[in-house]
Amino acid sequence: MMYSLRLLSMFPIMVQIAVAEEIGSVSTKFKWLGPNDKIVVEAFEDPDVTGVACYLSRAKTGGISGAVGTAEDTADASIACRQVGPINLPEEVRDGDLDGEEVFKKRTSLVFKTMQVVRFYDKQRHVLVYLTYSDRVIEGSPKNSISVVAVQPWAATAAPPRD
Repeated sequence: MMYSLRLLSMFPIMVQIAVAEEIGSVSTKFKWLGPNDKIVVEAFEDPDVTGVACYLSRAKTGGISGAVGTAEDTADASIACRQVGPINLPEEVRDGDLDGEEVFKKRTSLVFKTMQVVRFYDKQRHVLVYLTYSDRVIEGSPKNSISVVAVQPWAATAAPPRD
């Protein structure tokens, strides 16, 4: 029993990571066998900061290797984050303790490559900065994209009338 408690204490506490919902996709390259290559648009909410949602577009490799999950997706991605409700900024985020915190991660190859989104807080400008990038065990990619969300009071507005 004591051994298992020591073993558990050696591992860091697991951080909560967002799960993405697929919004849609478009084909970019026809494949004779298996699904086409495509761009997938996914949405997720920041698990630590309520009121923020991010939309991530990323390349997804098709073909037979894509269908069976052995393809390696490219590092091409773009991100846009927006305030979608009242923002609750936890003290750990405000203090910068969670700068660089991973809020989303998606495996983009069978074993070695992932695409991730990390969050920073710019205290001087009062904005959240979301960075997406791809990394690999041996070598990452310099391709990246950022989005910023100004932390502002939330004012729900009514939808404009339809003509």
